Amino acid sequence: MFDHVGLRVSDLARSVRFYEQTLAPLGFELCMHEGDLAGFGKPGHPQLWLHATHDDAAAPRGVHLAFEAASRDAVGRFHREGLRAGGQDNGGPGLRPEYSPTYYGAFVIDPDGNNVEAVCMRG
Repeated sequence: MFDHVGLRVSDLARSVRFYEQTLAPLGFELCMHEGDLAGFGKPGHPQLWLHATHDDAAAPRGVHLAFEAASRDAVGRFHREGLRAGGQDNGGPGLRPEYSPTYYGAFVIDPDGNNVEAVCMRG
């Protein structure tokens, strides 16, 4: 539940490729890409913004983003595509009963060290 989130990234082209491939199974797409900025979301509604940084002081620090998935299958596809896109595994698809009895998620580390998750709360 967020309006929008912005991430600083060290290589915008690399991050755009990663997020295009990783978020496609969740129904998100590249909505805008201009200069040092790219926006992803549902068609025509970007909510994840990537900002290229050229200043070491503003280097990415790593955050956790969780995207809602429509199904457990979408969580699995998110994880597979994230790995194929160059992400690192940070927890494969599966139930996480320590969070909730129906919490089904998967985690991938993006090229800048951000922990990106897809989660489906449906049983």
